[in-house]
Amino acid sequence: METKEHTSRNTHHGHAVKRFRHTLGKKQEALASEMGLSQALISTYEQRKVLSDDVIERFAKALNVAPELIKELEEDPVTFIIENNTFENGSVSNIAITNDNENFSNTYNPIEQILALSKEKTALYERIVELEKEKNALLEKLLKEKE
Repeated sequence: METKEHTSRNTHHGHAVKRFRHTLGKKQEALASEMGLSQALISTYEQRKVLSDDVIERFAKALNVAPELIKELEEDPVTFIIENNTFENGSVSNIAITNDNENFSNTYNPIEQILALSKEKTALYERIVELEKEKNALLEKLLKEKE
């Protein structure tokens, strides 16, 4: 019955471990060190579709998550592809750039971003100044009331 559940729910224990590890920002080496295992063994476990309950328990304890989360995390193929894409030069993500010597138009303008951030910074600074003025007015009012 359990094997049916795994195939119908599209779970992959190893990929779930990898997703939690990535979310926590841990490298395989660090996790291996915490668990007293080798990095190669962590990599092997992350590739396995089904892990034993005691292995899942060990990973859950090391990653500080409930074992059920590792067992029941459903795998979305699109998420898996995106998480594992390295976006290196020549990969599918760079298909628009066929030749490094060709010029192409870039619609992203960093100057506009800098200007927008500068305006936001100015607005925040003005808000801080207004709050300081209000705070000073309240303090002066409290001082006058005490006199």
